[in-house]
Amino acid sequence: MASEIKKLSIDNYDDIIRIWAIAGLPYKPKGRDSKEMMSREMQFAGCCYFGLFDEGQSVGTAIANYDGRRGWINRVAIDPDYRKKGYAGLLIDTCQQFLESLGAVVMCALIEDINYPSITTFNKAGFTAEKQYLYFVKRQSDDA
Repeated sequence: MASEIKKLSIDNYDDIIRIWAIAGLPYKPKGRDSKEMMSREMQFAGCCYFGLFDEGQSVGTAIANYDGRRGWINRVAIDPDYRKKGYAGLLIDTCQQFLESLGAVVMCALIEDINYPSITTFNKAGFTAEKQYLYFVKRQSDDA
């Protein structure tokens, strides 16, 4: 496995969006996933976008965010042509290391209950589902 994980910048925006699209992740280009919003988010010390490259080809992404209390792993996405190689696990491990370096002792991920590949991947990485919680959200707009 000739892979490499790198911290991404806004210069990688098109690759990030491409990976999300082919991996089937939803994308909100007029809101939180706009180039402007992602550029701003990338400036936060507690946030890091990671990219996974296989022989120079961008094949995966993940976002790690530390809110001062918990570490969050978001948007883990792998190009379908590169799945089943352990790449998602590598991205999760990298996110955990980044979050632990900031002081996070609790790692979290939100996964839709129909996303069995992600559930399996996070289980393999040592995460457990705590089903007693409900996720509440208030959005400023449909694109937020």
